[in-house]
Amino acid sequence: MDSQLPRLLGVATGETLYMTSVAAALVLLAGLPLGVLLVVTDRGGLWERPVLNRVLGTLVNVGRSVPFIILMVAIVPLTRLLVGTTIGTTAAIVPLVVAAIPFMGRVVEQSLREVDAGLVEAAIAMGSTHRRIVFQVLIPEALPSLVRGTALVIISLLGYSAMAGAVGGGGLGDLAVKYGYMRFRTDVMLGCLVVLLVLVQLVQWLGDALASRFDHTRARSSR
Repeated sequence: MDSQLPRLLGVATGETLYMTSVAAALVLLAGLPLGVLLVVTDRGGLWERPVLNRVLGTLVNVGRSVPFIILMVAIVPLTRLLVGTTIGTTAAIVPLVVAAIPFMGRVVEQSLREVDAGLVEAAIAMGSTHRRIVFQVLIPEALPSLVRGTALVIISLLGYSAMAGAVGGGGLGDLAVKYGYMRFRTDVMLGCLVVLLVLVQLVQWLGDALASRFDHTRARSSR
């Protein structure tokens, strides 16, 4: 078993990276528009729609309040419908995406709300369309915060993927349970933990580095 541990860790790490990267891409594609809608449809927003805003806000709050393990079980029919199975790394992507979209939406919303309102008012005064304000003012100004928030979401996905692995989703969580916990192999469990810690640190470092770079770029462009 000892000679197999590096290979098993390599395979499990690859599965975790696959789950997390695909889920993160889908979450970003859905969460960014959701966060923008939460901002622009709010009272005083660019496209004020209070009823739609309340509906979206309620859905986001409900989605964030459901524990991930319960969510995985609750959407089993959806998972089977989309990928044809409820077991394996591809199947685990479905609950990962469903769980993280509301979180990403709130992250985007919070980042956009940090943008100086005076910049938006100036853009409106110059006759900019709502679309241009969103894509040329709100998102560029909020980019450093958005990058840091996205890193936080990816880190959460890594944690979710470990839980998904514990119930048949593959990856490091599956390895830790099947070969570590059930076989009383402390070295396997520690190996999985170390890999997850390294991945989290890498994501956090990359997010901070990119956010700092965008901060400096924005500072230079504003001079």
